[in-house]
Amino acid sequence: MGKVLIIGAGGVGSVVVHKCAQLPEVFEQITLASRTVAKCEAIAAAVKSRLGREISVAEVDADDVAQMVALIRREEPNLVLNVALPYQDLPIMDACLETGVDYLDTANYEPIDVAKFEYHWQWAYRDRYREAGITALLGSGFDPGVTNVFCAYALKHLFDEIHTIDIVDCNGGDHGKAFATNFNPEINIREVTQRGKYWEGEWHEIDPLSVHQSFDFPGVGEREMYLLYHEEMESLVEHLAPKGLKRIRFWMTFGQEYITHLRVLENVGMTRIDPVDFEGQKIVPIQFLKALLPDPGSLGEGYHGKTSIGCVIAGIKDGQPVRKFIYNICDHAETYAEVGAQAVSYTTGVPAMIGAKMLLEKRWQGPGVFNMEQFDPDPFMADLNQFGLPWHVADCDQPIE
Repeated sequence: MGKVLIIGAGGVGSVVVHKCAQLPEVFEQITLASRTVAKCEAIAAAVKSRLGREISVAEVDADDVAQMVALIRREEPNLVLNVALPYQDLPIMDACLETGVDYLDTANYEPIDVAKFEYHWQWAYRDRYREAGITALLGSGFDPGVTNVFCAYALKHLFDEIHTIDIVDCNGGDHGKAFATNFNPEINIREVTQRGKYWEGEWHEIDPLSVHQSFDFPGVGEREMYLLYHEEMESLVEHLAPKGLKRIRFWMTFGQEYITHLRVLENVGMTRIDPVDFEGQKIVPIQFLKALLPDPGSLGEGYHGKTSIGCVIAGIKDGQPVRKFIYNICDHAETYAEVGAQAVSYTTGVPAMIGAKMLLEKRWQGPGVFNMEQFDPDPFMADLNQFGLPWHVADCDQPIE
């Protein structure tokens, strides 16, 4: 049916390649490209060993539009699937625009010199993508991604009006490390240390990690969760506020040991994103810290426990107040057995594959730039059940203050 060019050979990239390789009837040809071709070769060898499929590899600097254009023209894919760094979203979108190829990513663009998680840079491509007759699908991971689709499904099937959404994200697993992040350390730490933000008629800001409460997560148990800003709230406000949304918040769990490490690192300046002088050269502390921390792709072996992520949604159905919890539980050991990755990489990589499948099968289509909640949720929700991320719907009486 199609050929996909995957950019990025980290933990999520490995999951995406494995999951695409499981569906040769959809992903007839797969090319994996990265700045470090050795990483691509290692993933290709793992796919060959597990699934018997040959994966092509290529070297590319995704920051370089000319290199990306040359690679796309050589490979002639039907879709470019971007699981590289968020800093590289715009160059890759530019290359897709120049070559007339559909685009997909899992996280919004952010500039390298300031921790900003906003869609406006990518939404600015709407007219150009529409005029070029190509599609850009933004945020096809879990959160953002699956959480957006959960909200669209809820509005279609469970509610007449949605009034409040609380996105809750728990990693109840244990990787045995003193301090490690489950995805790119630089992106993860920038996300957690920025000011928190939520929407209730307008945007409200809070100090980082200053608002928290406990929540009983299915499959994991009670954990302390903290209010953060997360990019899917921006698109959900744009698309659901006109339909009755009154408030949306995002919560993520952290253990006390993680927070203690993070505060110490922040206090001594290791989370800074601006360059500092060191022995006659410029270094960025957070990038140096990233080099010292474990590679998230290496955490899978021995990782045990589960993730539990979903949306607590309240609103009206048939004139009556309704409160539902739509969620998924994912087991670290099971994902490692299947594709050699921990569950945080898996829960991002599987939705990226499904989003690509939606585009290649023309289940989701149309020229322009889109967020996940703008398409019919039903085929995506069906594929979540089929390809490793089964979901559940339950009545919810747990308070979230």
